[in-house]
Amino acid sequence: MDFLGLADFILVARHGGFGKAARASGRPKATLSRRVTELEASLGVRLLERGGRLLQLTQEGRALYERAGALLTELDETTSEIASGGNRPRGRLRISAPLLFSQTAIGKLAATFALQYPDVDLEVTTEDRAVDMVEEGYDLVIRVNPDPDNTLVGRIFLRDRLVVVAPAGTHHTMEAVVPVVTRGSSGATNSWTMITEAGEASFKVAPVLSLSSLLNVRDAVRMGVGAARLPISLVSSDITFGKVTNWGDVPDSHIALWALYPSRRLLSARVSAFIDHLKKAFPNGTPDELSAYIDG
Repeated sequence: MDFLGLADFILVARHGGFGKAARASGRPKATLSRRVTELEASLGVRLLERGGRLLQLTQEGRALYERAGALLTELDETTSEIASGGNRPRGRLRISAPLLFSQTAIGKLAATFALQYPDVDLEVTTEDRAVDMVEEGYDLVIRVNPDPDNTLVGRIFLRDRLVVVAPAGTHHTMEAVVPVVTRGSSGATNSWTMITEAGEASFKVAPVLSLSSLLNVRDAVRMGVGAARLPISLVSSDITFGKVTNWGDVPDSHIALWALYPSRRLLSARVSAFIDHLKKAFPNGTPDELSAYIDG
């Protein structure tokens, strides 16, 4: 196996083209092209489709990139650690995190991590979609109640739940139609269910405002627009200080925040350090811890 050619192929695939790879690495474009061509010849398969404006991986090229890319990254990290005489995290760390967690907690988490590990180049992207970690080059993703994925491993580091909150001083009556604020499209839902001290109760709702951010939804409830279903961690202090009224829990609304990473035998020092950072910030993983972290 031509390991130099393999390394050059991974470089080109990661950057999406010979030109970008050459600029990023400072190496001649012609050299990269020749090395990849020689690798293809030695394997007897095409790894790249070079016809269009954008370089495309063949099926064989994608399989090689997904399997070999992580291994070469681990090898590079291991040799760097040995050369530096330790295993202090260093290098680039790309993380994808959901919108609400980014708006409320990631700023402080990222800042304290950067201060503790100045040799790590931390980059956090905010998005709720399910990213392709390998294809898009992420080292770690934080997701809410993710679907099972046998290509990823991870752990739960926080739990939360939804509650029905209403403007301060508002009392719930079963007969009344309740104006509500929703995140995104309200759909065809015309009733909500909640669990109170007296048991389970359902009531009719009339969506009057739709917003894309749960922080905006909370602000609308504070302003008296209507009731909403929100994470308890987001409204805990508002309930305590009487800014909103807690009507009850939303049934079966358990929320789990996962830290996920590609399934591979070795975990980079950077990813391990960030996971440990999450553990220290939320040692018990409770909604109260997240609420205190947000308000702290």
